[in-house]
Amino acid sequence: MSAGQIHGIHTIGVPVTDQDEALAFYTGTLGFETRMDTPLPQLGSRWIEVAPPGAPVSVALVQARDGLPAGGESGIRFTTADAAALHADLTTAGVDVGELLNWPGVPPMFAFRDVDGNGLEIVQDS
Repeated sequence: MSAGQIHGIHTIGVPVTDQDEALAFYTGTLGFETRMDTPLPQLGSRWIEVAPPGAPVSVALVQARDGLPAGGESGIRFTTADAAALHADLTTAGVDVGELLNWPGVPPMFAFRDVDGNGLEIVQDS
């Protein structure tokens, strides 16, 4: 492999309208840890990275703007040891969660939305 090849994923950006509110959701409701929270005075925002404890890839809570709106489908799929238990916990916490899907031959999974309406998914470890 040459030095110029891609060899991993570091961070996936999710546009948010209020970085403080998003940070509270991802750390408080989802239990993520804050990996970085640095002011970006030239943009009037911050660079914030959060992740599940021990996860190698983080989520950047990027300030939404023209051309980068919040509220879309992110394509991000997080994993859990017990999708049914997490589904119940997030439902109790008032999170907008979809139906828990249990299809034959596929791990249990469900969709949910963060405080900005960004679509995310949970898939049970197989």
